[in-house]
Order: sequence, then C-alpha cells, then structure tokens
Amino acid sequence: MNSGQSVTFRSPLYRVRRAPLLYVFVPSPEGEWLSDTSVLECEAELKRAGVAHLLRAGDVVWDAAVGDEGNVGRMVWDGGYLLDLDYTFSMTGELPQYLHSLAFPPSYFHRVIRSVNNPMCYIDISPWSEEIADNLQLLQDRVKTETPQGTYHTVVRWVHRSSFVVKPPSIKMRIPNTDLFIDPGWFGTVVVEAEGTNEGLADLQDRCRDAFPPRAGSENKAPGRVFRILRERSRPGEVWIRTVREKERVM
Repeated sequence: MNSGQSVTFRSPLYRVRRAPLLYVFVPSPEGEWLSDTSVLECEAELKRAGVAHLLRAGDVVWDAAVGDEGNVGRMVWDGGYLLDLDYTFSMTGELPQYLHSLAFPPSYFHRVIRSVNNPMCYIDISPWSEEIADNLQLLQDRVKTETPQGTYHTVVRWVHRSSFVVKPPSIKMRIPNTDLFIDPGWFGTVVVEAEGTNEGLADLQDRCRDAFPPRAGSENKAPGRVFRILRERSRPGEVWIRTVREKERVM
C-alpha cells in the first residue's frame, strides 16, 4: 500500500457520532422477548468475547438470534448493564428512560434504534424554565399529513411553542443533577412544542415548575421529561422537540 494514501475505516456497524451496534448470538427460549436470564447471557457473551470492558453507555447490543424485525433483540448498555428498550409510548421500542439524552448527539441512535415516528428523548428542561417562560407563545402551525390513500393535505393546528439556548461553555457543561456532560450536538437553540390546549400548556408548565406556580396536585409529582425529536425540523444548531404526554401511552 502506498504510504502517501490515506485510509478511511468504514464499517456498517459503526459511524462517527452514532451509536455502535454490537452483535451477539444467544438463542432465546422465550422467543422474541428476552427474559432476564437471556439478557444476562448476552452480557456473559460480551465478556467471553473480550469486549465488555470496552463498552460505553449508549452502545447498542443486538441479539441476532431472535430476528431482525423492528427493534427485536436490541438492548442498550447503560454503563453497567444491558437494558431492554422502553415500550411505554411505542410498540416497536424506544430508548430506556434511564438514559439522559443530552449526553448523546441528537441523532446518535438514528437507524440504530428504529423509530416508526420521531424518536423519543428524555430531557429535564427545568434548568431553562425562566427562558422557556419568557419565550412561550401560542401559535398557529401548518403541518402536512399523509392520508391512507397516500396523498398529503395541510392541517392547521394550535401549538404552544418556546425555546431555550444551550450555550457552549469554555469547559464541559454538566447535565443538571447528574455527573454527565451535555454533548456539543445540543449546543444552540432547542425549540420546545406542546399541544395548543389548556392540558398541553399545563403539562409544559409542570416541566418548567421553577417559572410557573405549581398546580394543585403537582407538587409531589416528578416533572415530565419525555419528548420526541422532530427530525424534519431539526438542523445543526437548532433541535426541535415535542412533549409526550401520558395520554400517548400504549402500555
């Protein structure tokens, strides 16, 4: 090989700033749903392969023995253990709610964890409550939706929309109340949307409780941190997220 030629490593299993996908092959007696025993066996397989000590939080492990439909057999390493995906708001599975999405680039799990709709993320927005309250507006929004016949039509809806800025500091910026750091992929403007109803506004205010008076019954309730990343609207330096409420639960 000519020493003057540059060599670029390419792999279908890994892309820069995307979650690595590691394969294991552990037959599951329970079929597609992995039992606790099967998950532990997957961890043991990683140790036998000599790669367990190289795993980082956010790495995705796929048990290829159970198939390749949707996210079947996919788990996420949290830094100590393999976690099953979360099926609270999705029939195909989303990231476990134990992960802090701000610690990873917004597109980190794109196509590694397969999402039918916009992917889930888990963010505590309360540290930016005052800024969100100052920028909050009720707006009319036009969105294109697809009909069962495959045609598109425009729907007008009301949304509560606000934004806050994640400023790149001179040193690493910690995620509030954790030992983790915010990934630079989030630096810039984060646009927050909520349903344009009284219930949607109340839910957003509960997430920003430092800037709004607490509602009756919400004092002892942990603020919601489940959102969807709006892929079509997001771009470098501007990430759009939408609140996900309890009424959207599927399990």
